[in-house]
Amino acid sequence: MSRFPAFSPLAPALAALAFAAPAARAVPADPAAARVEAFDQSLLETMKQGEALGPKGRYRKLVPVVEGAFDLPTMTRFAVGPAWATMSAADRQALVTAFSRLSVASYAHNFDHFAGERFEVDPKVQVRGPDRVVQSRLTPAHGAPVSLTYRLRQAGGGWKIIDVYYGAVSQLTTRRSDFAAPLAGGGAKGLLAHLDALSDKLLK
Repeated sequence: MSRFPAFSPLAPALAALAFAAPAARAVPADPAAARVEAFDQSLLETMKQGEALGPKGRYRKLVPVVEGAFDLPTMTRFAVGPAWATMSAADRQALVTAFSRLSVASYAHNFDHFAGERFEVDPKVQVRGPDRVVQSRLTPAHGAPVSLTYRLRQAGGGWKIIDVYYGAVSQLTTRRSDFAAPLAGGGAKGLLAHLDALSDKLLK
């Protein structure tokens, strides 16, 4: 079954439905909600092929999905914190690359196979300054539904996810706390080594 991400980074349906033709879905009118809907459905399709793909296969399939849905440079900058301002351009780019790899690896690891889960996106979008907040719900085969809250911001001409809340827990705030020690002890290089080690472990 799918697992929740370590930073929070997880239906009732019959197993046979995993291979049934998907029903037509109504696309939310708000572009931010539509972005979340598309991401959730791409994640679900990967889960349905998860066991056959294996960790590295899921990773390859999810690379364009995560890179298209998330503003990874903004997320990296926030997760690194004040130290970002003093880093070289090369270190910043290396950290964006490593953070992106970790983000994809986390989804590939935690959403590893399909057990009837379903996602539901609330079409009512909240506006908070320059951001939009979209509520989604993951319903597993057994147990209570899980609330997922996506925060999005305009980037590159469209809405991109900049944070995900699992219940009340912010992914980025948790990442920032996790990154503090390796960053303080080894600077950009120390954080890079930490990110690579986390990704390698998730993809075994």
